Order: sequence, then C-alpha cells, then structure tokens
Amino acid sequence: MLYTEKVMDHFTNPRNVGKIEDADGVGEVGNAKCGDIMRMYLKIEEGIIQDVKFNTFGCGSAIATSSMATEMIKGKTVEEAMTLSNKAVVEALDGLPVQKIHCSVLAEEAVKAAVKNYYDRKGIAYDPSLFSECADCDHGCCH
Repeated sequence: MLYTEKVMDHFTNPRNVGKIEDADGVGEVGNAKCGDIMRMYLKIEEGIIQDVKFNTFGCGSAIATSSMATEMIKGKTVEEAMTLSNKAVVEALDGLPVQKIHCSVLAEEAVKAAVKNYYDRKGIAYDPSLFSECADCDHGCCH
C-alpha cells in the first residue's frame, strides 16, 4: 500500500493533536468494524473556528485525515467547515488508497458531529438533514 508524501507527513507529524478543555463543540465518530475512532474539539468565537484539536485512535490514514481536516477548517466559519467533504480531504492529501477512503469519511463526519454539538449547546437552530448519519455506512468502506 503506497501513501503519498502528504499522508506520511500528516501521519508522522500530525497537526492540532490534543484536547480543548473548554471546547464549544466536541464530536466523536467511529467505525467499530475497522476500529477507527476520532474525536474533534472546536473553539469558536463569533462564528469562526479559532482552534481545533483532535484525538484519533486508528491507523495512519485515520490520523493523517484528522490532521488535514483540522488544518482545512481552522480559521474558517462554522458554515465553511460544514462544507468540508471527504473528497476535499483526500485531494489535500494527494490521494489515499481505496481501502482507506473511509478514514476521510470519518474526518468529515467528526467535523460535522462537533459542529452539531456546538449548535446544540448554543441553542442554534439547524437543518437536521445536514447531519444525517450513515447508520450502516453506505460509503462502501469497512465491509
């Protein structure tokens, strides 16, 4: 399995690892079939993501996609963060092996779970369809 230089860089030198104690939003997603678990923490001021941290238990691709996702949403508005797609994360990493695409899906879902938690905590109304979970994972991964 070949990994790009960017994947290896984000795996060996992950950005934004850790926990934000007073986070405004925390999201945790996981896939029991492959054992990857991601937790993302957001610090938001005036609708802008000022800080983002993550803890990921999983393979190198899970760590790399978490790291890249945090880099891509830091300094962005909450609305911009919601548009982050797993495809954008994969492209930013210059690609992932097909069997590791599910890791980028988890990274996207972790961001959305943290935003949903932020909205819930702040009592901000939102369209629930923005956060539709793929209960049985229809992304063709881990099966």
